Amino acid sequence: MHLFLQLILLGSFISFNNADEIDVNGYLAYCPCMGRFGNQADHFLGALAFSKALNRTLILPPWVEYRKGEIRSRQVPFDTYFQVEPLQEYHRVILMADFMQRIAPQVWPEDKRVSFCYMERKTLAPNKASKPDCHAKDGNPFGPFWDTYNISFVDSVFYSPLNFDIHHRAMATKWQEKFPASEWPVIPFTGAPASFPVQMENRELQRYLRWSPIYDEMRHTFIKNKLPIGAFIGLHLRNGIDWVRACEHVRDSQQLFASPQCLGYNNERGSIYFELCLPSKELIIRQIKRLIKSVKQSNPKNEIRSIFVAADANHMITELNTALSRMNVSTYRLDNDDPHLDLAILGMANHFVGNCVSSFSAFVKRERDVKGLPSYFWAFPKEKERHVRAHEEL
Repeated sequence: MHLFLQLILLGSFISFNNADEIDVNGYLAYCPCMGRFGNQADHFLGALAFSKALNRTLILPPWVEYRKGEIRSRQVPFDTYFQVEPLQEYHRVILMADFMQRIAPQVWPEDKRVSFCYMERKTLAPNKASKPDCHAKDGNPFGPFWDTYNISFVDSVFYSPLNFDIHHRAMATKWQEKFPASEWPVIPFTGAPASFPVQMENRELQRYLRWSPIYDEMRHTFIKNKLPIGAFIGLHLRNGIDWVRACEHVRDSQQLFASPQCLGYNNERGSIYFELCLPSKELIIRQIKRLIKSVKQSNPKNEIRSIFVAADANHMITELNTALSRMNVSTYRLDNDDPHLDLAILGMANHFVGNCVSSFSAFVKRERDVKGLPSYFWAFPKEKERHVRAHEEL
């Protein structure tokens, strides 16, 4: 009899805990289906702000990655790179795998799964005639993303004319009124509910995005074991063929990709120019030499001893070592490419120089801003403007 009573109490406790886990305010899910990590990180901060404004738990999506030679994208669990707990200091979050295993069976049955998109998304299947639909799983990475969690949709909802700018209008209230959690416990978007580049108001949310223990340990280990004792500069170079082609659009643009991070969101600090996107090797070397000299003059006890380079193609190791040989500064990179470890190390550099147009550099800049660490951009301000400013200061 005593054992029977214990089993009843245990069952009641489990039922209570499961019920307590469910967020009656609803959940928000999305596919981070635009671009690579830098773009996805920008979108994540916007989605985090959006979910808080709607007071819905954010389902943390895996990061979408593309491996050379593989046709389908890979989905890497969110907590591979970042901790979950710090995000909860800002708002409620849950890993997608945990949600699908523990919560979805209770609040999101398969026959109620409806995808959300702004307007009809055309299908990639030319002979597939159907009513207007989000076609949420058409193409890569859309299909592989949702398939990772065995999610399919029975219908679509178009949310036009609503948008994601919750900072300048009563937009959150409009979403809550049109899609109450009582009727729509889960809102799954075909793409991120956020703008690119990240809105200025959401940049500060970077403080809640902290590296996972394994990446935090790896970056400390690399710096301790590979770099000489002393201060180091972190560099990010974009010079791959895809980037070179992207920079050709500079001539027709006022802004490009993440350029608002240095030019301002309203071009209050100037318009984009080619070298801001693709600095020459000569400019890179000149700027590094100036920075090393400047640090030595301002803080002789903490002068630069090494440089760490992250790049998508040419790391310029030979060129930099040759140019800096007389300054007793050596240059390093990872032995094996790991862009996330690159980011983590760059975030710890004493000084950082990145590409104003790159969202990869933007991630580092935001992390360093939160820590109060100095960052600079290639070719910004323009060298002529820099000389004028220096002359005026004299």
